[in-house]
Amino acid sequence: MSVNTSRLQARVILLTGPSGSGKSRLAARTGLPVLRLDDFYKNGDDPTLPRVADGSAVDWDAPASWDQEAAVGAVRTLCELGSARIPRYDISLSARVGESSLCLEGSSLFVAEGIFAAEIVARCGELGLLADALCLRGRPLTTFRRRLVRDVREARKPVPVLVRRGWGLMRAEGGIVERHRRLGAHPCARDEALGRIAALRQRSAVGT
Repeated sequence: MSVNTSRLQARVILLTGPSGSGKSRLAARTGLPVLRLDDFYKNGDDPTLPRVADGSAVDWDAPASWDQEAAVGAVRTLCELGSARIPRYDISLSARVGESSLCLEGSSLFVAEGIFAAEIVARCGELGLLADALCLRGRPLTTFRRRLVRDVREARKPVPVLVRRGWGLMRAEGGIVERHRRLGAHPCARDEALGRIAALRQRSAVGT
């Protein structure tokens, strides 16, 4: 179904990048409302979840572990209505544990951040919802350290799992950023991302 873009309340800035690249911190620094796309992971008992190569575990880094259609639906509702009901996901439990309301409070821009944000760049563009799409990139070793500290602190998974996952993601980081670029996200460091978002806010404020 098409969107009447002349009646949109807001547009979305999609913010992606490798796990641990600093997306959440950057999103918070913008001062804009933030939609956490990680809340759209599938439940751990979903039969459509992808598996790692040896079949021993769920591959939570594969886009198929994430509910893309639900994420696009939430972005669209926020753009059209200015508010939406959003699931709350507990990564340590691999399950949705409730929902909450996100209200843009009149903001004409909001950030939707998550490791799979690039997966919906094309769809949001087709619907006329997209203001920009950015992919944070940095030094893989720094990303590895930041991700491991966060994941251990939040007890997301057992520590051996986190170390193995983190090492694999560090080695794959260049390819992850390149894939996000091919999907339509602009790779950039933190300061450039903040500058682009500030420019969007300024243009929005003057109605151009």
